[in-house]
Amino acid sequence: MKKILTVLTVLFLFVPIKINAISASSAIVMDADSNRVLWGKNINDQRLIASITKIMTCIVTIENSNLKDIVTVDENVLKAYGSAIYIEIGEEISLKDLLYGLMLRSGNDAALVIQTYFSDKNLNLVELMNNKAKELNMKNTIFYNPHGLEENDGKANMSTAYDMAILMSYAIKNKDFSNIVSTKSYTAKTNKKTYTWKNKNKLLFNYEFCNGGKTGFTKLAKRTLVTTATKDNKNLVIVTLNDSNDFEDHKNLYEEYFKKYELVKLIDKNKFKIYNESYYKGVKFYVKKDYQMLVTQNEKNNLRLNIILEKNDDFKDDQVIGKAQILLNNQTIYEEDIYIVRKSSMKKTSFWSKIKNLFN
Repeated sequence: MKKILTVLTVLFLFVPIKINAISASSAIVMDADSNRVLWGKNINDQRLIASITKIMTCIVTIENSNLKDIVTVDENVLKAYGSAIYIEIGEEISLKDLLYGLMLRSGNDAALVIQTYFSDKNLNLVELMNNKAKELNMKNTIFYNPHGLEENDGKANMSTAYDMAILMSYAIKNKDFSNIVSTKSYTAKTNKKTYTWKNKNKLLFNYEFCNGGKTGFTKLAKRTLVTTATKDNKNLVIVTLNDSNDFEDHKNLYEEYFKKYELVKLIDKNKFKIYNESYYKGVKFYVKKDYQMLVTQNEKNNLRLNIILEKNDDFKDDQVIGKAQILLNNQTIYEEDIYIVRKSSMKKTSFWSKIKNLFN
């Protein structure tokens, strides 16, 4: 048997926003913290993605390797064409430097050398990329290579604006990844040469709030672009596929959505309480995570906090006892586990600790 408590809370619902027309075949604006879609155009249409593929190549490499490893460039690099960092056979370069070349200059040669690095460890880089896509629930994504060029047999990496936004929202939270994609210029040294690479992402240079991204282009995919920006603690991801005016479109979309949305914390783990609850005595309820999201002024009246508690006379301390649900237009958009603990089991806080916490 369950007990349900409904509490009215300031939250928000989707209201269409008028924006300037953009030229992309597919596009999306996503809240990078909640993964909420703020606006979209054909967001689930599967399309060629070109070099924004390298976002997945980069994050998978970071998570499955030691970036200090030194890689010796072999003859596989000769298979590369298109954009490159122009490394040569016999050069010794760190995996970290390869990732900078991969992301700043879109080096297809760097992608192949990284792929060889994994092969030498009996790992399949493309398989790792597809596994990560499944883990992130990127349902309309398939990778055939780590660089994004179309294969000779016609196979090519495919994804959607939505899937790529989900990927970027995930990857940008990784410190190493964030450091790489936010770098405007980078110098790398091998045993033979010194390279200086300037980031191809123009927004890093002409839009002060941009803090990362990846460009892409092939004749078939046309221009593809993924960028991130932060303003007033609001974190957005924008993806455009087949967009001839992509940098300008991204900048305009950022300005529109930073203006329209405000950041609101809906669940605060440090202040979480359940009021008017009478079934349990001498207990404390708590959640483990905060939850915040971007909302418009018009959306706030459409938000609800719904508390669902189980009636359990034989519970254990720190057991999940219910759910805290955020409802928007009576639809659940987020759930957080509620835990229970007997107050008698909680550690007593000393007087001086209370004073210290008060000043903190």
